[in-house]
Amino acid sequence: MGYGVPAAIAAKVASPERTVVCFAGDGDFQMNCQELATALQHGAQPIILLLNNGIYGTIRAHQERHYPARVSGTEMVNPDFVALAKAYGFHAERVDTTGDFAAAFERALASKTGALLDLNISLEALTPRQTLSEMRQAALSKKEQA
Repeated sequence: MGYGVPAAIAAKVASPERTVVCFAGDGDFQMNCQELATALQHGAQPIILLLNNGIYGTIRAHQERHYPARVSGTEMVNPDFVALAKAYGFHAERVDTTGDFAAAFERALASKTGALLDLNISLEALTPRQTLSEMRQAALSKKEQA
């Protein structure tokens, strides 16, 4: 966790002509969000897609799989990521619906400063294959069978 943003900045510095896109969860992003200053300082302009579900997703997934109904310390209170990215000189906007994504991504691609798109997603959308509730139910069923 926390590797994506610095890696995206480094990739953009190494290959400024390429489009660099970073996918980061909200908890992941907060581990190194100050690196946006490094991006600004070195003229790197990555596009960061911030998957904002208000939880530490990886930790929550492990808790749900191994200790269903006993989750602890995974909910987050997030800052205004758009205001934060703008403070670092990035183009930034919040995207609340899937239908709004394509136009927002086009604006991000057109940005000369790099961009952050704060994508509001459900905490149920923890993985592409299984919702948070399905993960918990599978773990509870497994315990009942044991």
